[in-house]
Amino acid sequence: MSKQIGDVILNVQNISLSFGGVKALSDISFNVREHEIRAIIGPNGAGKSSMLNCINGVYSPQQGQITFRGQTFSHMDSHQVAVMGVARTFQNLALFKGMSVLDNIMTGRNLRMKSNLFMQALRLGPAEREEIEHRKRVEEIIDFLEIQPYRKTPVGQLPYGLQKRVDLGRALALEPQVLLLDEPMAGMNVEEKQDMCRFILDVNDEFGTTVVLIEHDMGVVMDISDRVVVLDYGKKIGDGSPDEVRNNPEVISAYLGTGH
Repeated sequence: MSKQIGDVILNVQNISLSFGGVKALSDISFNVREHEIRAIIGPNGAGKSSMLNCINGVYSPQQGQITFRGQTFSHMDSHQVAVMGVARTFQNLALFKGMSVLDNIMTGRNLRMKSNLFMQALRLGPAEREEIEHRKRVEEIIDFLEIQPYRKTPVGQLPYGLQKRVDLGRALALEPQVLLLDEPMAGMNVEEKQDMCRFILDVNDEFGTTVVLIEHDMGVVMDISDRVVVLDYGKKIGDGSPDEVRNNPEVISAYLGTGH
């Protein structure tokens, strides 16, 4: 059974971003449809992470706008983006190494907590009830990612592949509508990559989460993506289904090397 791809949830229009005299992105436009896995690929320095940083409000583009669920912004604010339901994982893990797996994933629930910090600290009535609810949700994520044996382990003691899984768990704890994954498989061995692919497909399938993915492993991209946008030196050189992109001469020469 093929999955149902919905309407456009995120529309990136004519985004340009410069640092000093260096153009990181030039007039980039593409859209993301609800429930799809949308990959952004390209060689190093193509502008992929800069694009994600514009979407989740870390960078302010000099030109262009981003429309999310019908609301248009010339600049997204990081906090506002998270509240609207966009979560992000990072290339370089930004986990709290001394904290347990459970506590790291709990930090992803902060935006969903209604009680103030004072009440949370003292665990007063409503705050305690709320924490129990959130903890239940976090335990479900831990089960889903198959990391139950490590719940209480400080994240810094885990192998890299499992740390990446915790990073994904923390993003899922926000219950995002759109999940931005910045090289979720970088530095992984084959087995770890296969596991991560399975989790990404399950998140997309079981939770219905829309996924925007930056990934260098072309095999992975072609296997799990519904559509692929290709950047090279900050310009868009391809956009379409994995097959269309794979057979695009400009993409072949820029990314895959003409010999492939």
